[in-house]
Amino acid sequence: MKVHVFPNGPMCSIRRALMMWLVPMFLLVALASAVFSYWTYGRMVGAFMDDQMEQLAQSIGAREDIVAPPAVNAERVHKWGAYVTQVYDANGQLLATSWPQLKVSMLYQPGLHDIRFDDAQWRVYVHQHPGGRTVQVLQSGKFRAQIAAERAGSAIAPVLILLPLSILVLWSVARAVSLAVRDIGKQAETQEFHSIKELSLDRVPYEIKPLVVSFNGLLTRLRDSFEAKRRFVQDAAHELRTPLTALSLQLENLRRDLPPGSCKESFGQLEHGVQRASRMVDQMMKMTRADQEPAAAEPRASVDLHAQVRESIGALIALADQRSIDLGVSEASPASPVPLKCAPGDLRSVIDNLIENALRYTPEGGVVDVKLLTESGRPALEVVDTGPGIPQDMLPRVFDRFYRVPGTGAPGSGLGLAIAQSAAERCGLRVTLRNRGDRSGLIARVEPA
Repeated sequence: MKVHVFPNGPMCSIRRALMMWLVPMFLLVALASAVFSYWTYGRMVGAFMDDQMEQLAQSIGAREDIVAPPAVNAERVHKWGAYVTQVYDANGQLLATSWPQLKVSMLYQPGLHDIRFDDAQWRVYVHQHPGGRTVQVLQSGKFRAQIAAERAGSAIAPVLILLPLSILVLWSVARAVSLAVRDIGKQAETQEFHSIKELSLDRVPYEIKPLVVSFNGLLTRLRDSFEAKRRFVQDAAHELRTPLTALSLQLENLRRDLPPGSCKESFGQLEHGVQRASRMVDQMMKMTRADQEPAAAEPRASVDLHAQVRESIGALIALADQRSIDLGVSEASPASPVPLKCAPGDLRSVIDNLIENALRYTPEGGVVDVKLLTESGRPALEVVDTGPGIPQDMLPRVFDRFYRVPGTGAPGSGLGLAIAQSAAERCGLRVTLRNRGDRSGLIARVEPA
């Protein structure tokens, strides 16, 4: 049966697994050490005390005269371990005792005994002298247990002191290992698809290094895949731009020679298809520029948000007039510039794509408002249209490349919002979409991330 070191659920953690397995082992070792020390010192103290009792009994029994043993009391007996001596004659009559309160009968069997008397444990040594006298030496079992516990405590004290310290060191090391693994994950999490780099192997634990090496191989293949896709899109856009431009010129020349009627209507559809293909090629070129390495990207500068909005509206007003859409801007404080630190091309790409997206999906005769706001001292931009909006379940997907909402009749490539979001991220901005609550339409909001 296979034993899993890491349990399921919240306990599936290197740090928790180390603590769960090692802390009980530390406690078990400390407990075993305490028990063994108590047993060892109990035997050692017992042997030493027994030897003293034997010597004392033999020395008293060897005397010809009877010397009254020094008197003792309960405190000296039970707290300090004083010996209680009793001398009996050959008939078992008590001749002398150091503690008269202890009424222990004479034990005829010579040697060491453990007895229980008066709810207390006693250790007794009985010595029978050839002259007929019997000497009994008693010592409190409570005192012996106390001495053994004190000696065992002294021996186990360093272990008990080191135990919490060891647990603290173990927790710190486990936490450091956990943070090291988490840092590796953060390195992978912060990777950007246009600048994927292998994870550093510096200070990576030996056991985790094969996992990081395998992950680096995956990142390398992923980077090569993204680079191949980028080159393909870039090459395809370059190859398509020239024939589409030539085709547009040929169609423009052919327009003058077309007879009126249905032929002209079919020609218009053909021209519309060429324009749509040309727009897609332009968007693909913008996308490849957005995916280029940061070192080759446009440098950041201070850009006025208000000025860029007015410039974008001026560039797109012709498209609004062509579709009879009322395109306007409302500013909270027109005279106050709002500087943003980003690449001018990125900010222009964000605003142009959002406004153009609104113009293309708003029906003819509709309204597109560009609002410049200041909320809690932070600038914000909203592009509000009167189009059909986006179904709520599809809002998270519209930022995917080449994704278009099903049933949309407006021309487009599905790249505009993806390009806007990518450029906004490089500017430190966030683009969010939500449907209007008062009527049909969509609100695209740009604000600092």
